[in-house]
Amino acid sequence: MNESIQRRPEWLKARLPGGPNYRELVGIMRTQGLHTVCEEARCPNIGDCWERRTATFLVLGNLCTRNCGYCAIAHGLPTELDVEEPERVARAVQAMGLRHAVITSVNRDDLRDGGAAIFAATIRRIHEYIPECTVEVLIPDFKGSTEALLTVLGAGPEILNHNIESVPRVFRVVRHGGDYARSLDLLRSVKEWGYTSFTKSGIILGMGETWNELLQTMEDLRTVDCDILTLGQYLRPGPDYHPIDRYYTPEEFADLKEIGLQMGFKYVESGPLVRSSYHADEQAQAVRAIRARVRGVAATA
Repeated sequence: MNESIQRRPEWLKARLPGGPNYRELVGIMRTQGLHTVCEEARCPNIGDCWERRTATFLVLGNLCTRNCGYCAIAHGLPTELDVEEPERVARAVQAMGLRHAVITSVNRDDLRDGGAAIFAATIRRIHEYIPECTVEVLIPDFKGSTEALLTVLGAGPEILNHNIESVPRVFRVVRHGGDYARSLDLLRSVKEWGYTSFTKSGIILGMGETWNELLQTMEDLRTVDCDILTLGQYLRPGPDYHPIDRYYTPEEFADLKEIGLQMGFKYVESGPLVRSSYHADEQAQAVRAIRARVRGVAATA
């Protein structure tokens, strides 16, 4: 790796966590025995997001059955399933006073439904206890199971997110156990089946893709009518992970945001430190406002 890649540029520096809201959220998570992807994946935005009282809950444990080349979450074979977890997550969302909750998970290929029932139960519990709170789920591909996807959608998440992560050529290298076409099919199915959930996906930049490949993957996501796109810089968790190919500049991220909006995405969150759930509450509000305006125009037509 060359010296310029070893040294992170100034725009990738994030503040250390430690404010009062951060400390309160840590207490709630520990009391409820919950995991967050913010901690497990070593997200650089944890200080910012938790101080704004937003966090992404990690259900189905913290041990993933897959071993993606870019992800810091521990991998192996999980040994148990916590059926009480949806209740505890909902109680934590209630205690935190959230208006938008994000739920994700490790891959659980050891389970017949991939953990879909836990996702569905968590969505329903949150809606039951905090009716005004919208729910976003960031789901795995469930190995292409239609039944599992229908289980999650049947619980009525406001946003269904599944990250494509990279371009086809790089995808084959870094997403062990995943399939690019299968991920696109998942997002396509949500719309083809007539569900009203917004769809969302994200791409990690700097793992070896070319600019043209990146634009083609964005086009692929628009082909399946994906509503929301997140674009962020890959930060290598350690020496045993996939290498960083390059750092994109803030100006390039700004250009990609404009290109994405021109392609037809309803909302694009693009920046060096952007992660899938970064400013998810603001994305949800913005996209809901767009839908309301469209409905208003249609009603008066």
